Amino acid sequence: MTESEAVGRPRLTFFFPAYNEQENVEETVRRALGEIGPLVESMEVLVVDDGSTDRTPQIADRLAAADPRVRVHHQPNRGYGGALKAGFEHARGELIGFSDGDLQFDLKEMHRLLERLERSDRPADAVIGFRIKRRDPFHRIFIARMYNAIVSAAFGLRVRDIDCAMKLFRREVFDGLPLAADGPFLSAELLIKLRARGVRMAQVGVHHYPRAAGTNTGASIGKIVRTSRDLGRLRLALWRNPGAVLGTPRGHRPA
Repeated sequence: MTESEAVGRPRLTFFFPAYNEQENVEETVRRALGEIGPLVESMEVLVVDDGSTDRTPQIADRLAAADPRVRVHHQPNRGYGGALKAGFEHARGELIGFSDGDLQFDLKEMHRLLERLERSDRPADAVIGFRIKRRDPFHRIFIARMYNAIVSAAFGLRVRDIDCAMKLFRREVFDGLPLAADGPFLSAELLIKLRARGVRMAQVGVHHYPRAAGTNTGASIGKIVRTSRDLGRLRLALWRNPGAVLGTPRGHRPA
């Protein structure tokens, strides 16, 4: 990183994946700027357009043209995990936070994650939100609880709500970190690898609201099968060659 890049780096990148979210993308950007912006010295909002086929790309480009704090990354559809990876890769902030683009979270509550990250008495490099009361259909809540239990048993990951889409990281935690999944397993993969690397993680509760517009695309049979496959592959890879799976943090020299 050059000196000019360091000077121009915003304090926070807030990004969200957007796949066919034409009803929500403008409001999500508006709330991010108005509700998260005052919490930090400087920020950027990054919209990750994951191959949308509705008007999401055009709306996002219009918002970026109107405000220099807004950027858009367009890519072919890669799935939720692929969109998250793109957000981590293209974020420029010292801190990287994300949520979903479906307005099911109160973005003002990012202050809870920021405050926890900055606590000097209990240092953390990643803050993971958990939904105090999840406002989704019963079948999705049941699947999520079973999934959390399986991941906890397979990897010893003690996280209350793995897939909660309110997370905040110091950008350094991604240095040299390989991420493989393009599907929903990406959230679990990330947390499993950060824990194995010894990254300090904390958890805070956030509120969750029913989706007001658009269509939820999660919890399909195909995605459940894909997630199960990704879970098994990571478990096997960590047994066989953990060094290759976890990567090497930048600046670290193996003994």
